[in-house]
Amino acid sequence: MRNDAYEEGQRWLLQASEDLRWAKHLAEEGGWYLVCFLSQQITEKALKAFLYAQGEEIVFGHSVVKLSEAAAKYQSAFADKVLRWSILDGYYVPTRYPNGLPDGIPADVYTQEAALGAVALAEEAVEFVRSLLE
Repeated sequence: MRNDAYEEGQRWLLQASEDLRWAKHLAEEGGWYLVCFLSQQITEKALKAFLYAQGEEIVFGHSVVKLSEAAAKYQSAFADKVLRWSILDGYYVPTRYPNGLPDGIPADVYTQEAALGAVALAEEAVEFVRSLLE
């Protein structure tokens, strides 16, 4: 039996929060390419949390932009957030695969500055969704 909409949203938000905890730790230790990817994933999960809490049965896709646009149908403030969070979509593929970059490997390309910026955006997304679901 499926959880009710709010409970399902909370499950997704809890996972996003746990992922955020580890991404922050990793951002201090290294593995910055992983932090960038995790930040995209965290934001995706937070957005899906919101959509599930609104009663959506199935939420497909991985694009922060597309998920933010879907969320904006319920809460117009997401339309403003997408401009800030859209950069995270650029971390979905090239942070994981060498062929996502013209040369080198992701481990050699992403910096701590990029990782800290990405994790800050992910934290913003989690906190924003949390505030809406309270």
